[in-house]
Amino acid sequence: MHLSEQEIIRRENLQKIKDLGINPFPSEEYPITHYSIDIKSEYKEEDKEQWTEISVAGRLMMKRIMGKASFAELQDSQGRIQIYVNRDEICPGDDKALYNTVFKKLLDIGDFVGVKGFMFTTKTGELTLHVKELTLLSKSLKPLPIVKTDADGKVHDAVTDPEFRYRQRYADLVVNPDVKEAFIKRTKMYNSIREFLNEKGYLEVETPILQPLYGGAAARPFKTHHNTLDMTLYMRIANELYLKRLIVGGFDGVYEFSKDFRNEGMSRFHNPEFTQIELYVAYKDYEWMMNLVEEMIEKVAIDVTGSTEVQVGDNVINFQRPWKRYTMYGAIKEFTGVDISEMDEEQLRAAAKELQVPLDKTMGRGKIIDEIFGEKCEPYLIQPTFITNYPVEMSPLAKKHRKEEGLVERFEAICNGKEISNAFSELNDPIDQRERFEAQLELGKRGDDEAMMLDEDFLRALEYGMPPTAGVGIGMDRLAMIMTNSNSIQDVLFFPQMKPEVKK
Repeated sequence: MHLSEQEIIRRENLQKIKDLGINPFPSEEYPITHYSIDIKSEYKEEDKEQWTEISVAGRLMMKRIMGKASFAELQDSQGRIQIYVNRDEICPGDDKALYNTVFKKLLDIGDFVGVKGFMFTTKTGELTLHVKELTLLSKSLKPLPIVKTDADGKVHDAVTDPEFRYRQRYADLVVNPDVKEAFIKRTKMYNSIREFLNEKGYLEVETPILQPLYGGAAARPFKTHHNTLDMTLYMRIANELYLKRLIVGGFDGVYEFSKDFRNEGMSRFHNPEFTQIELYVAYKDYEWMMNLVEEMIEKVAIDVTGSTEVQVGDNVINFQRPWKRYTMYGAIKEFTGVDISEMDEEQLRAAAKELQVPLDKTMGRGKIIDEIFGEKCEPYLIQPTFITNYPVEMSPLAKKHRKEEGLVERFEAICNGKEISNAFSELNDPIDQRERFEAQLELGKRGDDEAMMLDEDFLRALEYGMPPTAGVGIGMDRLAMIMTNSNSIQDVLFFPQMKPEVKK
């Protein structure tokens, strides 16, 4: 293992601390009475007698050695606070090694310490903890990147390198503590949705991640092998087919926050491991589900940001109901001037060529329409918009439209130029479903590696009977990008997938 000069020095400091009889990694619980943010928001000088027994713990982020007394900054999970360390206060006896040797020379930036003392305000007006007792809680052996903040609060030498930030998120969170805010908002988003659905009486459930057949979406799966059963398994690309089995079993409403996996390309909108919520409600249809989705996402925006209006890049996106609605064909005609509603596959290929939409020979009619929409419509849908009534070829799990021949009862919610949810009046006719699966098999033979498999067990479940059902999937990562004004999906994932690290 190659060590830098700083890493070697820190290991030497570690040994010197041990030689002094100090445990650099103690096991005992350290009592914390306050966090930095609480102290800064609640402290009043006139009540300083109430702030005489304060205990704080965190990382040492700065030291200013000034002879017998020094100032330092401690960073806890809530922010930073200044501490004042006096040699004779923390070393009241003749032995001054804790200050002269340990604090001044052997403690490094990044070390965890606990401090106890009382609060006061310096002559410059800085709220400060006067340390009476100092304890080393954990020695840091790797130096953090140095980020400097001047007297005006301006940050210098900020750590912005994505390779470092995403690969070493643990260090990114230390040197860029404002990054935490995006993940706090993400948790608020989950809590908001969970609260909304629980209040309506829907049951949160769990379904298999390892599946003998993948289904519920058009995607390429990750494949693995179970040794004991000697069988191929797939990491789920969606949990739809299992949740609908539960509707067959008698639940009126079920939902799941699911980790799904798709063995596809990566971009600032795609990660091979992602999270979505899927919800299925019996005796409802896609029109009802549209109303529920806009109601729920409006609530999420308010709970997470305090407003229905959310700043995303240069745009202010308003989630207040009602949202704009287009049919799929209507949107394509609106943005291209071309009416494709009566076109067959050959005519669609010609229209796509005229519109300069790239295709490949494996694409059937549904994929061609999806490509035209994705290229010519989706990027321009910034405000929340529902796209409804998709061609049947694009939606093998959706019920045929009750009035429009060749269409299905499906919608997608588009926001900031990207899909954030997909929903159907769920297909519950097992004969029709089998025919749709068989059509998917034919697409697979043509080379479509995202075509669905034929799931006999799911068809058996449908043959027992499934009530009319509405279902929706919402991409939590993309929704988090919007609610946190993040430019990349990597910014809302603690540990995004990355290429193998190149060792230097």
